Amino acid sequence: MEKDTDRLGLLLHDATRAVRKRFEQRTSHLGLSTAQWRLLAQVSREPRATQARLADLLDIEPISVSRLIDRMEQGGWVRREADPCDRRARLVAPTDKTKAAYATIKTIADEVYDEALEGIPADRRRELVAMLRTIVTNLNDAEAEPRVPCIKANG
Repeated sequence: MEKDTDRLGLLLHDATRAVRKRFEQRTSHLGLSTAQWRLLAQVSREPRATQARLADLLDIEPISVSRLIDRMEQGGWVRREADPCDRRARLVAPTDKTKAAYATIKTIADEVYDEALEGIPADRRRELVAMLRTIVTNLNDAEAEPRVPCIKANG
C-alpha cells in the first residue's frame, strides 16, 4: 500500500518545475535566464552578500556563480565591492537597474503563484507555505553557520 509521502519528492519537483516554466514563459521578453533571475532575487533580498554566500543560496558551484556575476556585472545588474571584514572576499550589491527590475519580477512571480494556487483557499495557502518552510528547516544543514556581521570601529 502506498503511503501519502511516497510521491512527495516527485510532487515537489514537478511543482517547482511547473512554476519555473511558467515564470520563464512570462519573463522571456526581458532577456534574462532563470539563473540570472535567481541571482537578482537573492541580491535584492540580501544586498552585499559574498559570492560564496550566493553560491550557497543558489546551490551552485562558486566558479559558476563567479561567471554568472561577471555577466551580470557587465550588463549593469550588479557590482562587486570590497568586503571591509575580509580582504579576500568581494560583496555583490544590486544596482538601480536590478532594484527596478526586481519590482517587475516580483509582480510576475506573484501572478504565477496566484495562478498555481488557484482554487486553494487563503488559509490553506498559508498552511502550505508554513509546511514547506518546516520541510526546508527540517532538512537544512544544521552545521551551516550564518555569516557574522562585521562591525568596524570608527577611527
